[in-house]
Amino acid sequence: MEMNATYTSFVAVGDSFTEGMSDLLPDGSYRGWADLLAGRLAALAPGFRYANLAVRGKLIGQIVDEQVGPAAAMGADVVTLVGGLNDTLRPSCDMGRVRARLEEAVERLAPSCGRLVLMRSPGRRGPVMERFRPRMEELFAHIDDLAGRHGAVVVDLYGAHALGDPRLWDVDRLHLTAEGHRRVAEAVWQALGLEPAEDWRAPLPPGARERWADRRLSDVRFARQHLGPWIGRRLTGRSSGDGRTGAHFSAELGKAFWVTPADHENLSSVTDWLRLEP
Repeated sequence: MEMNATYTSFVAVGDSFTEGMSDLLPDGSYRGWADLLAGRLAALAPGFRYANLAVRGKLIGQIVDEQVGPAAAMGADVVTLVGGLNDTLRPSCDMGRVRARLEEAVERLAPSCGRLVLMRSPGRRGPVMERFRPRMEELFAHIDDLAGRHGAVVVDLYGAHALGDPRLWDVDRLHLTAEGHRRVAEAVWQALGLEPAEDWRAPLPPGARERWADRRLSDVRFARQHLGPWIGRRLTGRSSGDGRTGAHFSAELGKAFWVTPADHENLSSVTDWLRLEP
């Protein structure tokens, strides 16, 4: 891969991980690794364009049906695709179907963009991850195979021990904190052949040992505020993404749109984006 290449456009496809949960901003919106990466890429390329089509809670079939077509039509320099993990967390999961839909996504996206990036998603260390680890690793093996056959880049977040540290995960135990997202942005940045800014795999400094009583209280709070509602949605066939569209997808027009830095004079720190009209 060309080192220090210039990328002029980036489309992100996926679920809550790519939407940016739980890198929460003061206004209640999410930022996340994709927005952070887009801001850094924009600093290298005047006229940079970005679109994030990811929606929380989406299964791989929904990602393929709702996001892959619009993403492929945009002809971006870089497309990231992260999906399938929500499927593996379902009580009943047809891994054959998951693999087939993921392959369909890669077959459609790879020829439409300059560089397709896939990921082996991270997981918070703990009993939940251990329960679903076999499915996750089956998914990741398929991702590796698809990347080899279609010339995609794979970012191995799963293999980075530091990203399993519970301190990099939100209280819902499903989504990364702001620091976790920052590290993912750096990982993708480096996978694109750009100059490293830091070691995103570096372990966090040792922390104070949590007391047993505090851990149990945290477990109870997690079960009441997050696990219970999550199970309820599974039992009733609902999703946290119901009725939502990607940040840069117009439901009215039925298509995605680009955004570009609002301040073209200060590209060193891009935080505000301006919609580009077709």
